[in-house]
Amino acid sequence: MHSPEIVAVKYKEQGRRLTPQRKLLFQLMHNNETHPTAEGLFEEASKRMPGISLRTVYQTLDELSEMGEIQLMHCDGGAVRFDPNVDEHHHAVCAETGELFDVYVDNIDALRAQLPAGFQVQNVSIVFHGRVANTSSIGARSTRAVTTKSPARQQTVRAKSTKRTPRRTSRGSNK
Repeated sequence: MHSPEIVAVKYKEQGRRLTPQRKLLFQLMHNNETHPTAEGLFEEASKRMPGISLRTVYQTLDELSEMGEIQLMHCDGGAVRFDPNVDEHHHAVCAETGELFDVYVDNIDALRAQLPAGFQVQNVSIVFHGRVANTSSIGARSTRAVTTKSPARQQTVRAKSTKRTPRRTSRGSNK
């Protein structure tokens, strides 16, 4: 997702109504790696701006999706999650905690699938299901080999620190 300022400009250019509530939602979604639900985002927005409506949250998320600023994630029949990371990536889900992680898959074009005759692939979404080892030990998490940034963003992260703890989110929460 672009910065909140750029999204606001694009929003207005498309003739959409820009309100303080929507600006807040742009800020809450920008660089948000927690894959929040609309309800989780509503809860956070309500703390900062009492009176914001759940309808505004849903409408804004739908419009951001239409604009290509966020992706909708349907995962395991649960609530729809919203992802501001529009890089080509996939996800890992911890079966124990429901936490989601962004995952980058190398050589996805080499993947071969046995598809029904005449089936045309429109997009590919891979979700890895498993358990995070040592979920109670933050130190152990920092040494796991889970990619949480796009290859371009990894370069910046490596320059800042050699140890990186992936951001995690609990089911239904955006913290």
